[in-house]
Amino acid sequence: MTHENFMHRCFDLARLGAGHVSPNPMVGSVLVHEGRIIGEGWHKEYGKAHAEVNCIAAVREEDRHLIEKSTLYVSLEPCCFHGKTPPCTNLILRSNIKEVVISCLDETPAVRGKGVEILRKAGIEVIEGVLADAPFKPSDFRNTYITKQRPFIQLKFAQSADGYMGVPGKQVWFSNHFSQLLAHKGRAEFDAILVGTNTALTDNPSLSNRFWPGKSPLRIVLDRERQVLNDAHLLRSDQPTWVVCEKQLGSDFTTDSLRFLELGFDEHLLEKLLAELFHHRITSLVVEGGATTIRHFMEKGFWDEAAMINNSLRLGSGIPAPTPTGDELASFALEGDTLTVIRNQQPKPLNFV
Repeated sequence: MTHENFMHRCFDLARLGAGHVSPNPMVGSVLVHEGRIIGEGWHKEYGKAHAEVNCIAAVREEDRHLIEKSTLYVSLEPCCFHGKTPPCTNLILRSNIKEVVISCLDETPAVRGKGVEILRKAGIEVIEGVLADAPFKPSDFRNTYITKQRPFIQLKFAQSADGYMGVPGKQVWFSNHFSQLLAHKGRAEFDAILVGTNTALTDNPSLSNRFWPGKSPLRIVLDRERQVLNDAHLLRSDQPTWVVCEKQLGSDFTTDSLRFLELGFDEHLLEKLLAELFHHRITSLVVEGGATTIRHFMEKGFWDEAAMINNSLRLGSGIPAPTPTGDELASFALEGDTLTVIRNQQPKPLNFV
């Protein structure tokens, strides 16, 4: 077994915290003695114990004497300051662990490199960068949020075999049951989901997570002139919703979960919206369309990956699908559909606040 094998296990554990730990990062950890995992854990809930704490606590009584002879693997640099929980570096030192292997540094200013420095000064061997270039790292959401000053952004859309997203003014279904399950899994993992006015009017989506365990995301609709009716699915549930508009236009329709965010729909609309999301500690956003909205994010460079579901249906004409360019991270079949994920090689940070 290699460092990479055990780090993959850390990644798998970290993802079990998806949808539960934001704005904290997803983190997984395993403790290994002579090739055998004697403890493992992950950050399960925001404000609760971190991965390293749960990992070491999970070691059985008969194996606890092996802790100081073991290697600790962590998917993200251990924290070194007292926030809602004590520093994990302190626990590592108290446990007399002699070797720590990490994937990525934590870009949080209070941590970046300092956790590693503390451990090394105490005589602990620290190995960095294991699977640091791997796609879909569980640290991507948090580190993008910190370094880019905006959420991690996924563009998600389905398209026909001949490259169309739909027909103007008409609802067209592309994805099958498996694609739908995957979409709802994403809704459980992302903090927020966004659509434009045309998608809200044409599809009347709920944008809720109904087919996968977990929460529903914050819903955001770009509705400049308040065209989305008050009885739309988007506005008629307890799921938190932002309506981004130029003016509320005197509407007295409101609920505890509904917020009208008045922004000027000018060339800096997305910058202002992303700054607002950053301020509210929204670390991840999936943009589900439509085509015009997705293209606006692409043109600005405000996207980190694109998830495209390709269907065998041919429309012949309609709304052309966007064509994101970048590195292909994955492509796999979902029964009759194919999911392709593209990584943006030059994701833009938020400079306008």
